[in-house]
Amino acid sequence: MEIKKIGIIGAGQMGAGIAQIAAYNDYSVILRDIKKEFCDGAITRIKQGLDKRVAQGKETQENVEKTMGNISLTIDVQDLKDCDMVIEAVPEILDLKKATFAELGRVCRGDAILCTNTSSMSVTEIMSECTNTQRCAGMHFFFPVTAMRLVEIIRGGNTSDETVEIIKETTTGIGKTPVICRTDTPGFIVNRCLFAFMLEAIHCYEDGVASLEDIDTAIKLGLNHPLGPFEMMDMSGIDTFPHVCETLGALPVTDWSAPDSIKKLVDAGRLGRKSGHGWHDYE
Repeated sequence: MEIKKIGIIGAGQMGAGIAQIAAYNDYSVILRDIKKEFCDGAITRIKQGLDKRVAQGKETQENVEKTMGNISLTIDVQDLKDCDMVIEAVPEILDLKKATFAELGRVCRGDAILCTNTSSMSVTEIMSECTNTQRCAGMHFFFPVTAMRLVEIIRGGNTSDETVEIIKETTTGIGKTPVICRTDTPGFIVNRCLFAFMLEAIHCYEDGVASLEDIDTAIKLGLNHPLGPFEMMDMSGIDTFPHVCETLGALPVTDWSAPDSIKKLVDAGRLGRKSGHGWHDYE
């Protein structure tokens, strides 16, 4: 199935960003929220951002007009009934997300692809009260949506191969790079790795190893990261941190022993770039 019309539920920062990049890439977009002022605010932010790029010589007025013309607004979920795909971007509240997908299951076509933009919650649980869950999956965008190139596609318990392929094609169509999370693990790929990293940075600070500023500087210059861990937490919103930690609590505590997969690589002489082979081949 070719995706042409995309519904977005939630007109906050994430929803507005998803709407903008989809509309910019010639998809027809319906942006829905529970209040008209939320939708109007999103449109204003999108237009202001695009106008700024025009003033900087980074965008054309023609593309701005095309993008804005591809977005329509609604407060009525029934207006999403003909969408080929719907992406949910409501707050990270499990009951709210579950209720949203239960409603989408009643409103949308049986073959419409339904995606959640959750950053860490179980996709399977979010979709549990929806119909035809084989067409449901996670589609995790990163903030800010217009700048970040990655989208994680997360398989729920019943997600079909066809659904994954359609989402991959659509992700590429809106100018992003897809990666597939094969299992519905807490935190998916990025946050599962990222939060282990950020938690250790916090432990270093709390243990008096170094100041916040020096830890940020060390990571930026030592690992060539654009932001330090504390700068990153400030940018994404510290209030989201405890919620993700709670979700990740289902994972086993990190074992600092060298994993068996590393030992096998060493035994095989696959030492990385210096030997021509490691996790990847370099010859």
